Amino acid sequence: MARPAAITAFPKKGHNHKACGAHAMAEAEAICRNRGARLTDLRKRVLETVWHSHGPMGAYDILARINAGGERNAPMAVYRALDFLMEQGLVHRLTSLNAFVGCRHPGHQHSGQFLICNACNDVAELDSDAVGKTVTKAASARGFTPISTVVEVMGLCPNCRGS
Repeated sequence: MARPAAITAFPKKGHNHKACGAHAMAEAEAICRNRGARLTDLRKRVLETVWHSHGPMGAYDILARINAGGERNAPMAVYRALDFLMEQGLVHRLTSLNAFVGCRHPGHQHSGQFLICNACNDVAELDSDAVGKTVTKAASARGFTPISTVVEVMGLCPNCRGS
């Protein structure tokens, strides 16, 4: 399934976020169906909530949003749903923010590389082999074997910089 170009970078003002969220959900359903993984109603609602914006969301923010209609989901149910979504490569955890974002490159193995805007909180996911190789090479030179490589870069997005 082809990913819209705007989803791989910071969204431009006025972009059709509803369309990219719908695309992400359709892609997630197809990936889970192909893997025989069960995308339950709660898992779908958690993923839809994460995709509500391009900004990161904490687990308790997700819980509050899905319970806003009067439901009484427990925090552990949301954490279990997030664990499933991370295992399937549909969301990423941003350690520096203790928050989650939808994966913009689901369906293939990649290391997490994120640009996080300090002003608007939007996140752009990179998928640069060069960055991953540089980190692995530097780690190997020190006798270290990385198992997982996540790079989080804080700064200002083009929208907040005025570009």
